[in-house]
Amino acid sequence: MKSASIHLRHHARTLLAFGLLAVLLVAFLAIHPRGASASVLTAWFNQGAALALVAIGQTLVVLTSGIDISIGAIMALCNCVASVLVQGDPLQVALGVAAVLLVGTLCGVVNGMIVVYARIQPIVATLATGTIYTGVALLVRPTPGGEVDAGLSDAMTGTLGDLVPTSLVALALVVLLVWEPLRRSLTGRTLFALGSAEQAAYMSGLSVDRAKVVAYATAGLFAAMAGLFLGFQTASGDAAIGLPYTLNSVAAVVLGGAALSGGVASVLGTIAGAFMLRTIGSLMFFTGVPPLAQPLFEGLVLICAVALGATRLLRIRNRLEIFR
Repeated sequence: MKSASIHLRHHARTLLAFGLLAVLLVAFLAIHPRGASASVLTAWFNQGAALALVAIGQTLVVLTSGIDISIGAIMALCNCVASVLVQGDPLQVALGVAAVLLVGTLCGVVNGMIVVYARIQPIVATLATGTIYTGVALLVRPTPGGEVDAGLSDAMTGTLGDLVPTSLVALALVVLLVWEPLRRSLTGRTLFALGSAEQAAYMSGLSVDRAKVVAYATAGLFAAMAGLFLGFQTASGDAAIGLPYTLNSVAAVVLGGAALSGGVASVLGTIAGAFMLRTIGSLMFFTGVPPLAQPLFEGLVLICAVALGATRLLRIRNRLEIFR
């Protein structure tokens, strides 16, 4: 009984995030003209999948007490690369997908190397690299266009057996095959230790620098997946498509229960936070909120989410002050 109580308390933020998501989803399905149909749920999962992926990447960086301002730019760059390479015969498509994922990972490695070895603050380093990645994306795709393999796009945005959204299955597989092995590894445990007490982690002999580079590299990989999925949705590339995703990814991480101070985060909570943001946008659309006013309300949600994270950070710091 005691262990169950501790387990519940440990996952309270994640459970709260999913509780809020459930309320929002019920409200969304209640006002949607087509109700809780398979097509509506598939569209809902498709709308939130890209943000969920990029927010998972942001979670890894936030765990290290950092923030990746370039993650939206990496996403856009990979989306543009996908619109050039992910087409042709099956082998060419497979190689194109691999190239997109490699580009995102390399961008993340560059971010991590600059933060770790140049000793530049993450927000400054990634702001600079994000500008560079946006420039490269514009070189690859100066105007929106291109093409992404239609067959793969239909498969990834459709359903399995006319019931289960493919995007849901893909998201679950990514969490199981990428996040879970990383979380259980020594590097994953180091990531959690970094945010809680970086100096103590270093003194314990943990490979702090390596863990940080892995965090940024994996964030780049998730951003690449998100850019690729957006390519499947739009069947094209756009260098400006990642702009709103950077701040939204931070908001999703905070809504999912993560601490901006690092060391505390849940990927499942982050996924719930991402779908919350997307559901709020859909609710505003179906309740008749004027399109010009929607960014205002979305901005208020972002401010509240980030303020919530900042409040948690101040509370932790105030507690630490007591022991000084």
